[in-house]
Amino acid sequence: MHHQKNASLSPPCTRERLTSLLLTLAPKEGYNLSNLPDVRFLRSNRPLARTPVLYDPGIVIVCQGTKKGYFGNQTYLYDEQHYLAVSVPVPFVMETDASPEHPLLAIYIHLDFQLAADLSIEIDNHGAPLSIAAPESMMSSPMDPAMRASLLRFLEAMSTPMEAAVLGPTLMRELYYRILTGAQGNVLRSALAMRGQFGKIGKTLNRIHSTYAQPLNLSQLANAAGMSVPTFHSHFKAITHTSPMQYVKSIRLHQARLLMVRQGVTASAASHSVGYESSSQFNREFKRLFGLPPSEEAKRMRESFAIPPSHPASEFVSSH
Repeated sequence: MHHQKNASLSPPCTRERLTSLLLTLAPKEGYNLSNLPDVRFLRSNRPLARTPVLYDPGIVIVCQGTKKGYFGNQTYLYDEQHYLAVSVPVPFVMETDASPEHPLLAIYIHLDFQLAADLSIEIDNHGAPLSIAAPESMMSSPMDPAMRASLLRFLEAMSTPMEAAVLGPTLMRELYYRILTGAQGNVLRSALAMRGQFGKIGKTLNRIHSTYAQPLNLSQLANAAGMSVPTFHSHFKAITHTSPMQYVKSIRLHQARLLMVRQGVTASAASHSVGYESSSQFNREFKRLFGLPPSEEAKRMRESFAIPPSHPASEFVSSH
């Protein structure tokens, strides 16, 4: 969905407090770990030109600065007035507007499917209309006063280790409630229900993320999804805005980059561990996606951004 322009503006005092808290919670440029495994705080001190990214299913809430996501033929704005929700892992292109004087400050929440499912059932049981909204892979939602108030309470608690441990999970549940009942809540709840063709493609994405290093082909993936090749290709592209085999390639390249950055493995070792048989093909496709040869891109990532360890419970490859 395109962003909406009529979102209520936050009071300056709330905005300043959110910014102040995040400046402390995100001391390093890049992704900073928090006291909760599902939450990371992001700081960027520089503008980033269009960059290919792959997000885990999750929520990105920006408190200062602006990010834009380009997915298919739509632009998704996530800034001080809009947050981004990603229901299935899709590759897209992202751009960041930030500077040392005005760094981008954001919260990244890894999606807890069980918590979201439990809350969705409760919301439905308490009279919310059953969602008939079409599910979407990615959605941009306006921040409203209730969401902003919940976010402030959450960041206040996250600033103290004891409060983060004791109150953090409860305040996280409150944030999920705001998101699932917000402007795009119906669309997100519909996506998380994983019904119909969206659900079949969602299960295929899970399969690709767990078996990306194995030989995969189109007919095998279509067969596992219970669809003909043309039907599968069509539904896959409608949801991910890329073809199945391009998606597999993107997963492999993002994972290879993370292996080089996190574990210091060579480009050659990374290429083989993600399923490439030809190093020259890997180098060529890597440079086409990221704009630099593998070793240079890994060096740039290590020097420029804090890349914490992978999420302990994540089943997905991501770009961070």
